[in-house]
Amino acid sequence: MTTIDWNNLPFGYQKTRYNIRCYFKNGSWGQIEVSDQEYLNIHMAATCLHYGQQAFEGLKAFKGKDGKIRVFRWKDNAKRMMSSAQGILLAEVPQELFKEAIWKAVLMNQEFVPPSDSGAALYIRPLLLGIGAEVGVKASSEYMFLVFVTPVGPYFKEGFKPVDMMICRQFDRAAPLGTGHIKVGGNYAGSLNPIKKAHDHHYANVVFLDAKEKKYLDECGPANFFGIKDNTYITPDSTSILPSITNKSLMQLATDMGMKVEKRHIPVEELETFDEVGACGTAAVISPIKRIYDPGTEKEYTFGDGNPGPISLKLYNQLRAIQLGDAPDPHEWVDIIDE
Repeated sequence: MTTIDWNNLPFGYQKTRYNIRCYFKNGSWGQIEVSDQEYLNIHMAATCLHYGQQAFEGLKAFKGKDGKIRVFRWKDNAKRMMSSAQGILLAEVPQELFKEAIWKAVLMNQEFVPPSDSGAALYIRPLLLGIGAEVGVKASSEYMFLVFVTPVGPYFKEGFKPVDMMICRQFDRAAPLGTGHIKVGGNYAGSLNPIKKAHDHHYANVVFLDAKEKKYLDECGPANFFGIKDNTYITPDSTSILPSITNKSLMQLATDMGMKVEKRHIPVEELETFDEVGACGTAAVISPIKRIYDPGTEKEYTFGDGNPGPISLKLYNQLRAIQLGDAPDPHEWVDIIDE
């Protein structure tokens, strides 16, 4: 029997019982395999190790008050992993295989799905690796698709509370015509240094600017940025931003609430006009921002009174209610896992 302090879970890895694996060889995917091992046995010349040929996804499963387990927008994650595979020449994982692996991983680790009143979730991590041995720079001919799960608490230890962030001008997260729009590990490796610098200065994360002109807001650490003013939800438009499934959901919910939605370039100076700003993504859902400091101009932007803004709070609560089965799901985002 699992004994976990659900209400004090960190956002980190915790061992569960099983993970799911499937291998692509000779031009096709094999049968799904179940493993209780946490380690991978791969060739030292695997393309994932040398040439970054890997992609991953992140999604969550939730247990509702009715005891049913719900998975949020998994089809969008499957499509995004296909896009990542196309971007760096990985073998594409068919949607049916993606679903089967996720369902099996969740069902075989049901005891690790947090209760509905905990604020926690079961994080699902699909991973796609090039495992063929190559020394020359070329795509692998063999791949591994892996799904593991782990229970997680809030991404930011502050929870749903406004945080401080810092604009990053010294580093770029990704090139405009590079891999920023797909979910591959190299994008995150490139963000580690600036994020550490932000943490060293007691900021929760960084706000990246566009790599070409350093004029517009881009990604918000490992998440998408949004701002709210004049009954409008505004989020950056950029070729180097990962299309966040959470952000897509919030844009739809904002429309449902009668708000306007704009996806466009956002100049740094426009920050002073927003009533609310935040970061959004699968891990954090929404992280409201109370202050953004720009070391390049030594200008500080503040938002609200230190509490989450009313619209951010409404969007957060509505999205969480849909994920938990506490509110209607008009857009059919949720699938219930049946045994």
